[in-house]
This record gives sequence, structure tokens and C-alpha cells, in this order.
Amino acid sequence: MAEQVIVIGVDESDHSFYALQWMLQHFVAPISNSPYKLVIVHAKPPPSSVIAVTGPGAANALSLLDADLNKVANRTVQKAKDICIEHKIENVQVEIVEGDARNVMCDAVEKFHASILVVGSHNYGVVKRMALGSVSNYCANHAHCSVMIVKRPPKPMNELNPIHCCRE
Repeated sequence: MAEQVIVIGVDESDHSFYALQWMLQHFVAPISNSPYKLVIVHAKPPPSSVIAVTGPGAANALSLLDADLNKVANRTVQKAKDICIEHKIENVQVEIVEGDARNVMCDAVEKFHASILVVGSHNYGVVKRMALGSVSNYCANHAHCSVMIVKRPPKPMNELNPIHCCRE
């Protein structure tokens, strides 16, 4: 039987790392016992999509922003690799791809012939989803494989607002 591929999208959010940990705990066995190859993909936004800069110094500003985006990307994939090491997962490939996360994830599914795509949910409300777009919703509708959207459980009320837990 050919090795199956799981692509998981990670960004710097806790939601994405929760999705990675949840998936590792439930689907991927440690060491070499797993029938899956894991591909961790981080979509790095191009500097020009973050800010619009024109005039003198624009190239410098974009260069500095790109360096910062590279640092974030490297830190993000390193954290993802560390989580895999903690779970004793060895069969991992990591990719940093510049572009919109929705397209990057769907392209990764095609590139690696993935059986499943795993993404975390930020639990945005309707307004934020309309403004920012939902990567998980886009992938669920456009990826050519099964898509697992991992939602982080809500925090208990006493963790959300410590004032409420102190009332008598």
C-alpha cells in the first residue's frame, strides 16, 4: 500500500498549533508505525500584500518587512517541528510557501497528492470571515481531498474574564 499524505496548514496562531497537536494525538502514530507522511505547510504572505509602500525607501521597507515575515515563518515551522518531535513523529516534511493561505493549502494538496488536509479554525464571526476570508471554508470547498477542520474548544468562562469568577 502506498504511503498516504496528510497536509497540515500552520500559521502562528494557537488554533493552528492546537490542530496540529490534535491531529498528531488522534491520527499519526509515533516513529515509523504510521501509514501517513506528514507535510506541514506555512503560507507566508508576500510583503506587498501586508502594506502598500511607494516612493523613496519603498524597496528598503519591503525588504525589512520580508525579513520579518521570514523570521515569523521560520519560527512557526520550527515550533511545528518541535511539536512533532514531542510526539515522536519522524516522517515529517516542512514547506514555507509565499502566497495566500487558501491557494497555498490547495496547491499543497495537489503537489503532495494528499489524502487529507488539516486546518485549524480561528472561529471568526460572520463579519471577520467576510472581511478576512475563511481559509478553512475555502479549502473545504476547493481542495481535492478530504478536509478536516479542527476547532479549539472554548475556554471556560473563568479563563475569559477573571472578574466574573470572583463574584459571590
